[in-house]
Amino acid sequence: MTPVTAIDRSLSGQAWRWRGGNMDLAGDGLTAGNDLVDQLLLSRGVDRSELDRHRRPTLREFLPDPSIFRDMDKAAARLADAIVSGEAIAVYGDYDVDGATSAALLIRFLQLCGRSARAYIPDRLLEGYGPTGEALVRLGAEGAELVITVDCGAMAHDALAMAAKAGVAVIVVDHHKCATELPITVALVNPNRLDESDEAAAYGHLAAVGMAFLLAIATARDLRQRGYFGKGAPPDLMGLLDLVALGTVADVAQLRGLNRALVAQGLKVMARRDNVGLAALIDASRINRQPTCSDLGFALGPRINAAGRIGDSSLGVRLLTTADPDEAATIAASLSQLNDERRGIEQVVQEAAEACLALAGDTCVPVLAGSGWHPGVIGIVAGRIKEKTGKPTLVIALDADDAGHGKGSGRSISGVDLGAAVIAAREAGLLVAGGGHAMACGLTVAPDRLDALRAFLDERLARDVARARTAQTLLLDLSLAPGGLTPDLVTSLDAAGPFGVGWPGPRIAIGPVRLVKVDLVGQDHVRMVAAGNDGRSFKAIAFRAASTELGQALLHAPKGRQFWLAGRARIDDWASRPAAELHVEDAAFAD
Repeated sequence: MTPVTAIDRSLSGQAWRWRGGNMDLAGDGLTAGNDLVDQLLLSRGVDRSELDRHRRPTLREFLPDPSIFRDMDKAAARLADAIVSGEAIAVYGDYDVDGATSAALLIRFLQLCGRSARAYIPDRLLEGYGPTGEALVRLGAEGAELVITVDCGAMAHDALAMAAKAGVAVIVVDHHKCATELPITVALVNPNRLDESDEAAAYGHLAAVGMAFLLAIATARDLRQRGYFGKGAPPDLMGLLDLVALGTVADVAQLRGLNRALVAQGLKVMARRDNVGLAALIDASRINRQPTCSDLGFALGPRINAAGRIGDSSLGVRLLTTADPDEAATIAASLSQLNDERRGIEQVVQEAAEACLALAGDTCVPVLAGSGWHPGVIGIVAGRIKEKTGKPTLVIALDADDAGHGKGSGRSISGVDLGAAVIAAREAGLLVAGGGHAMACGLTVAPDRLDALRAFLDERLARDVARARTAQTLLLDLSLAPGGLTPDLVTSLDAAGPFGVGWPGPRIAIGPVRLVKVDLVGQDHVRMVAAGNDGRSFKAIAFRAASTELGQALLHAPKGRQFWLAGRARIDDWASRPAAELHVEDAAFAD
């Protein structure tokens, strides 16, 4: 690929390259439309013959037959049996957004079928991740005749064996990596089973809420074949897609193929505000327009996550399943308050983790541990440090339970499978527990095994990390002068969405520009006004960049120094007239 504007090393140390084809749209004469959308789709791997299908992703085009997944028909039949006979059902979820939305989706599906279900969400601090045998047995003793675990359970061998011994029937719906040996269950539905067919394994990027949606479809089909709905129509499951969209985006699942269709259609459902709880959460987030993918990931998702991180882990499911507007408003307000508190706790832990990082030396996978760190924010902190260092990162809160073990969370970089490495570490006897997927993981470790864990991860992942970091480039879709950055351009770019992990949003380069105003806003955001040689100017902001080499270069740029700025085009709708602005991810000197 040809260097973009001859930039081989930017201020963040990256080479700039075209994602696919040089669309040099400098100047005011930009005409964006289907040609631009086609270019964006083609550069993301879509075959030219598939352009129409991907331009407007629908479930009709992308939804598979749920029966392709192992145990799906078995799970659907058992759940249908429970619905027909009126058995007591419990849904055991995880405390994050994917777990909350998965649990809420199945509970709302059962309500559509005329049944109810109990939700059980474990306490992050007291019970930890995944189903415990004690909780499953207790649910059975309290009357549950069928338990469905969602977003957890794939690696809960001991807990599920304990439940089976007590006669508790359990269906597992998960998406996390599995070991060769599967736990004892009625059915285990997971596209990442090692014995899954190639056809089903192609859907390994689905979040748990996507798999729960497929289970609902399979169960509704089974019930229809039994005549359960009589002459009436089966429930409209499309109304559950708002939950699927939220869980998929918040869990950072790759937005390609089916996931992209689920989110695209789910955003339309969300705009109808049919879900009372979601509508209240949107209002509490001060979103006064149709929600976007960005809103799901940065406004709605964090509020639900805050409950599981530092508050009552059941609040998310309660919000997403209530039909009472007053209750929904109260819970949404509580979630917003918890989210504010979470930010403060996160800042304290991040500062402590960065202090550890400064002493960690040159390691390919920083493993940062400290006593007193709140385990509810370690995943966020791991993600922040991963972004800062460009390396997979584990952050571990020590003394997290009575046994003195540490609870850890990790975030990885593209090309490095951290989840598989953690599973290998567990199998090697270095961890009490551990699992996850390529980009994220969770673990429990004894403090005296930390050094051995560091050495294990360094040896296993050193080559992958080195290869991934060497290959780091900033991929661009367009280059233009400031006059080309318009609201119409943003609208045209958005037509190729929704965007997220695996389906990256368009990135543009604008330049050459001079920074006519630069200042610091918030704690560490760099705000700018940039002007080009075409006489046009625009606003830009680099989030969380003040302490980086990029931020320092922008803040202290000599007067008149010219730059190329690269990032995402966004609409600034705070003013009386919407304007386009740039969210800066990188910059390079233009002279």
